[in-house]
Amino acid sequence: MLEPSHNDELPVIPGKRYFTIGEVSDLCAVKPHVLRYWEQEFPQLSPVKRRGNRRYYQRQDVLMIRQIRALLYDQGFTIGGARQRLSGDEAKEDVTHYKQLIRQTITELEEVLQVLRTH
Repeated sequence: MLEPSHNDELPVIPGKRYFTIGEVSDLCAVKPHVLRYWEQEFPQLSPVKRRGNRRYYQRQDVLMIRQIRALLYDQGFTIGGARQRLSGDEAKEDVTHYKQLIRQTITELEEVLQVLRTH
């Protein structure tokens, strides 16, 4: 039996457009050097590079990193196996990805509700 996903313990993704490598590292519990390595191994990961080759990740990148993390750390896939799984399932997406999107949406809606209640 596989261990349950630890993605439930990860912090909520803030509602911003771009994230630095340090922020993504904290949001995904993965060190920056691992993120840079995964960029080479997973074609789905391609952060925007700006001045001085600085990386800026978008929300879909953060969700993809969390999905890669779940495959490698929680489900025991190898890098090659995770890459194959992601490329094979892109059309129908992974259940983990949807759960993260739903959880994020609920959190954002709760924040909006709080703002509306205070006005």
